[in-house]
Amino acid sequence: MEYPKVDFLYLNEEDMVRAGVKDMASCIEAMEEMFKLMKVGDYRMGGANGNSHGCMVTFPPSSPFPEMPVDGPDRRFMAMPAYLGGKFDMAGMKWYGSNCANKEKGLPRSILMLTLNDKDTGAPVAYMSANILSAYRTGAVPGVGYKYLSRPDAETVGIIGPGVMSKTALAAIMAVRPTVKTVKVKGRGKASLQAFIDHVKQTYPQVEVYAVDSIEEAVRGSDIVSASTSTPTGDPNAYPYIKEEWIQPGALISSTAALRFDDDFIMHRARTVTDNIKLYEAWEEEMKPNAYHTVPIPAVHVMDLIAEGKMQLEQIDDLGDILMNRIPLHRKEDEIIIYSIGGMPVEDIAWGTMVYRNALKKGIGTKLKLWDTPQMV
Repeated sequence: MEYPKVDFLYLNEEDMVRAGVKDMASCIEAMEEMFKLMKVGDYRMGGANGNSHGCMVTFPPSSPFPEMPVDGPDRRFMAMPAYLGGKFDMAGMKWYGSNCANKEKGLPRSILMLTLNDKDTGAPVAYMSANILSAYRTGAVPGVGYKYLSRPDAETVGIIGPGVMSKTALAAIMAVRPTVKTVKVKGRGKASLQAFIDHVKQTYPQVEVYAVDSIEEAVRGSDIVSASTSTPTGDPNAYPYIKEEWIQPGALISSTAALRFDDDFIMHRARTVTDNIKLYEAWEEEMKPNAYHTVPIPAVHVMDLIAEGKMQLEQIDDLGDILMNRIPLHRKEDEIIIYSIGGMPVEDIAWGTMVYRNALKKGIGTKLKLWDTPQMV
């Protein structure tokens, strides 16, 4: 870029697909590299400790202002800024608005955009559609866990919640565990269940897929369980529940959303692994006490238990430490691992940067001008 002129690349959703945003194997590689960079500290996110998920705008239950939105399921706006170093060396921010009522208009629940910025000047270098990008990076993060922590010969997968996140989680599973033969799925609505089953049959014709009536059926006999449900927060007793006796020895359970286990199991027998322990520490600082009431991911509950003096921080393992060979891949034979995925803007920066560079190489996208010369300097 020849300053002071500033232009940037705009990538719509079709452009993103052409630029390789659905390349799950490459996305998993990018996430693995990101985790290693995070472990050496070559990144920044928002918040006082540099590890915040983001800044959220929510709405009141009622308002005297007729034009102001009011609270509803998943109704919010959120800004998620970050910088990631290494081969990415990029700053940026994902911004989105979310509202479950969008489905009535034929829209996704959340509509996401990602801006990439020059790390020195702050000038935009790209502005891109981020719904597919976010979905694939959300699948690739558990994908790194599946690659290292699940049974190498895993054959059976249980899916809890047949939405978009489960589709990309399954894509990650199939990318690293092609031995999978059976997929069981538990959902609430017939339409979403059938859509998921049709997707699996079309995408992975070698796999047997069928619906089950309960979470217990999805979990029993599964080598990998992926939970991605849309659940109202506030009351942990209403979160999807998995009983210890349902879980097969050596199983890996990943959770990108609400999930609940018995405390005795969590405290004494399960192995908790996180995508970034500092993210959970940030949540605990921002939302204490009882952060789990607001962020329903299992490791958030572990942080609450630590705050109550019922567990020690040493009982949580970080995936990055495993990748850097700082801690054992497995601590004991046939351990049950609960892997929590919180979602971080560095993930969007990592995969967005790779897709942006692919687009530049292939001549994909539309170049837009910010200015030739800024009028206010």
